[in-house]
Amino acid sequence: VTHSIPACIGSMTINGKQLDNESPVSIFAVNKCYETVQDGTFFDGSGFAALVREGYKVRSDVNITLEFRTTAVHGVLLGVSSAKVDAIGLEIVHGKVLFHVNNGAGRITATYEPRGTNSLCDGKWHKLQANKSKHRISLIIDGNLVHTDNPYVQSTSADTNNPIYVGGYPADVKQNCLTSKSSFHGCLRNLVLTRGQHTELFDFSRAFDLRGVFPHSCPGAEH
Repeated sequence: VTHSIPACIGSMTINGKQLDNESPVSIFAVNKCYETVQDGTFFDGSGFAALVREGYKVRSDVNITLEFRTTAVHGVLLGVSSAKVDAIGLEIVHGKVLFHVNNGAGRITATYEPRGTNSLCDGKWHKLQANKSKHRISLIIDGNLVHTDNPYVQSTSADTNNPIYVGGYPADVKQNCLTSKSSFHGCLRNLVLTRGQHTELFDFSRAFDLRGVFPHSCPGAEH
């Protein structure tokens, strides 16, 4: 076995002596345990998860679904970019959800604006679906559809070749379709990207870089 256990361990004794886990000699990727937990991945607001090291190619069509839970009104949800201008991005800004796409000709944005600033940032689970179909983009939050007109009808493919960054991104990485630099603080689950017939459910424990992200559980209540 080469990977860590996704669990809580407490009250460990060796030869009758209880180990002091409050002041360890060294510690790595160990979080505190919570009385109640939910399935999902906890982002502590300081980092990100990086998926698909070899680069994710969005091209003409992609459908993204995920669920999120947060009390913060700002935070990066997901970004895939290229070295040029082509990119997609999902973020929460002032309590609104923004889906940006640039197929090379210019950035367009679908914005979901809830009735109240904190409606989506209420610590409850919300379902998001972002769809790019050639030059058309749409956003569905909790069943409510928003779509936007795209003046660049000839430009249909987002030629991305960088990893998928979730919940934030490194300072030295360029993201052409994200305006926020705030890392997400909260929980995500059921991240699925679909291109054509190919559907992929992403397991955050398989990310090639995880910073401030705990892939196996979310605190049951905001702490």
